[in-house]
Amino acid sequence: MIVFDLVCSEGHRFEGWFGSGDEFTTQRDRRDIGCPTCGTPEIMKAPMAPAIPTKSNRGALQQAGEKSDDLPNKTPLAAKAANAVEALSAMQAEALKNSTYVGDSFAEDSRAMHYGEKDAAIIHGEASVHDAKELAKEGIAIAPLPFPVVKPDEIN
Repeated sequence: MIVFDLVCSEGHRFEGWFGSGDEFTTQRDRRDIGCPTCGTPEIMKAPMAPAIPTKSNRGALQQAGEKSDDLPNKTPLAAKAANAVEALSAMQAEALKNSTYVGDSFAEDSRAMHYGEKDAAIIHGEASVHDAKELAKEGIAIAPLPFPVVKPDEIN
């Protein structure tokens, strides 16, 4: 087995386990691999450092009388973090069910609603950092989403 750090076209990083490097390539080319966050099959290997134990590390373990099986298991913390990310992702998805995607007109639409030029509605979209700061200065309540959103016209 080989473990690769992977990244999707939306920038989400995750880990994948494969029988070989060729198996990864085959699965990627068949689009069998999907990002666990957004589902896109546009996947590539991310830069990573190989996990190769050095002799000095093994010597330190043997001197301490430990086996690698005796080391503390860090999996529960990783599982808690994964569960927290999954829960946050689910909350965002649920909130977006009642929201309308307005794309690049987010700042303009937010202002129009704030100043009563448009009916109030729950919206999400895209704004530059400059526009977001300007909205905040004007007292318009906005918040960044924790996870990127796939645009409606890009969903399969």
